Parts: sequence; structure tokens; C-alpha cells
Amino acid sequence: MSERPDEPNQAPDAESMLPIDEHVEEGHDAEGRKVRHRGIYLLPNLFTTANLFAGFYSIISSMSAQAALSAGDSAGASRYFAFAAIAIFVAMVLDGLDGRVARMTNTQSAFGAEYDSLSDMVAFGVAPALLAFGWALGDMGKVGWMVAFIYVAGAALRLARFNTQVGKADKRYFIGLASPAAAGVVAGVVWAFSDYGIQGSKMSFLVALLVAAAGMLMVSNIKYNSFKELDLKGRVPFVAILAVVLVFAVVFSDPPRILLLVFLAYAASGPVQYLLRLRRHKSAE
Repeated sequence: MSERPDEPNQAPDAESMLPIDEHVEEGHDAEGRKVRHRGIYLLPNLFTTANLFAGFYSIISSMSAQAALSAGDSAGASRYFAFAAIAIFVAMVLDGLDGRVARMTNTQSAFGAEYDSLSDMVAFGVAPALLAFGWALGDMGKVGWMVAFIYVAGAALRLARFNTQVGKADKRYFIGLASPAAAGVVAGVVWAFSDYGIQGSKMSFLVALLVAAAGMLMVSNIKYNSFKELDLKGRVPFVAILAVVLVFAVVFSDPPRILLLVFLAYAASGPVQYLLRLRRHKSAE
């Protein structure tokens, strides 16, 4: 629904008496005239809200795991850490759906973009950092929380830079590691090892290096393939659906380890391609 700008001194209607103001967003119609859109789109924002809830649930599970560790219940702590990591992967799926649903239903909005970024900050910034800190980095004292903060700051800067480049950057690539992929690396490490009952305190230094590297890759200028050129609405050969079934079967055969390998490979693909391009450039000189 859209309407023209309100006239000055307009009499207040019933909606203006509500304790929560209605959201009004300015835009342009097909003829280029400025219009005001009242309200928000429900469907894509439902997925974004579910993404936010998954990130919040991950934080709560990380806190529960720390409480279990304090009580000497290592088995319970491993279970909660696994729940926290799984919630981040669920948030990742929901984050991919809200954007695609908005584009497919033509329900993009500035409100949805900002809400999505804030939800991503919780699900892929704060939640993975707290998960890594509770599982491994807490035993390193100040160094541990400094590493966790580097990751959080990297995610915040990555999302802010992405928002300023919307519509300007090449859609085929991400500049810097996307925050969901970085979160997948951190959550994958915790899930893969805690699933075997391995305590993070035994590999704190390795986790610190991985978390710090993920944070730095998010703010780097290294290009990553965005896979946005994939046409999910067009026709594909029949063998494509068989390949999808095979991928699902491989992932579900051992989700923690397979997902960890997938996101580690994606995180490493950017630096590897950067070095290859640098080598080709020097060879061409």
C-alpha cells in the first residue's frame, strides 16, 4: 500500500493514537514520483525474526553450557555447546531464505535490509563469539575476550561496509568473508569437537587463531564468490536434482565434520584465489 505525502496540519487519525507508531517508508513509484509506503512486509521479516531468535537461542545455550561447566557437568556442557552451534547453522539457512523470499515476492524494503543486518549481527557476530569464548577462549583470560571482540568487531564492520556497497559492488563477489560463512567456521569447530566430548580448553590457542583469522577475513578486501548468479527459478537438467540429493546425503552422514570442512574450504578459497591472481599478475609483468 502506498500513498502521497501527508498534508501539513492533517488531523490525527486513530492510528496516531496507538502507543507504537506506524512505520512509514519513503520510496518512488513506477513513474518516479515520491510516495510513502505505510507498514512493513510480513513474509520476509518473519524469516528475519526467526533468524534473530536462532541467534538469541544460541547465546542462551552458550550461557547454559558455561553454567554446566561450572557445575562440573561436562557432558551437559558439550550438549549445550552443540545446541548453540546448531542454532547458528539454522540461523544461516533462515538468513538465506529471507533475502530470496523478498526478491522472489518483490517485497524488498529499507526496513527489511536494516532489520536483516541487525539480526545478522546477533546471529553471526555476537553468538559465535560467545560460543567460542565459552568453549575455548575463556581459559585464555584477557587474550580470550580480546580475540572474541576482534571477531565481533569484524562482523560489525563487515555488515556496515556491505550495507554501504549495496547496489554498487559486483554481485558476483563478496568483498571480505561473509559473516554467515565466518560464523559457520566458528560454530563448525565447536560442534565438530564438542560432539566427540573434546573440551575447548585443550585447543584454546588453535581456536583463538581461527576466530581471529575469521574476524580479519571479514574486513579484508579479498573477494569471495557470492553464488548469486545461480538461477534457482530456471529449468535445470534432471541430473541436477540427483546431485542435490547426493549433497544432502553426504552432509547428513556426518553434519558436524562435513559442514566444518565445507566452511573451512570456502574461507580458504578467498586467500587461495587471491594468491593465484597475484601470481598470474606477476607472471604477466
